[in-house]
Amino acid sequence: MSAFELSKTRLFEGVWEGILTAVDKEAGQPDLGVTHLEKPLGELHLKETDKPNQWALRVPIPVELIGDGAQTFLIFDKDTGETLDSFTIIAGDAVTDDIRAEVALLRAELDMLKRAFRRHCVETAQS
Repeated sequence: MSAFELSKTRLFEGVWEGILTAVDKEAGQPDLGVTHLEKPLGELHLKETDKPNQWALRVPIPVELIGDGAQTFLIFDKDTGETLDSFTIIAGDAVTDDIRAEVALLRAELDMLKRAFRRHCVETAQS
């Protein structure tokens, strides 16, 4: 069990934001790290909030890491090595293809359901 719980609040203007809460009330402010493709990102900001044992976390996403495909970032406790959270940014052609494939699958399933429903209506009308 982790000594900390991290919850995303938003992704806004290229900055991932979250709230870090100490589950263990004896735990102090942790030393956090962020990686992308197993390479550390240099910058993150952890600031105490007005609530005890709670911090606001801001992770600026370097613009050079945003591109086609899926980019995954891991937020971890440097002391324990435990991953507290992760987030993925998907952009470019990969998104378009994924969305089109998903819509095509949904249309096919809807057509199948419509045929089954019509068949059911005909069968129950004849009974």
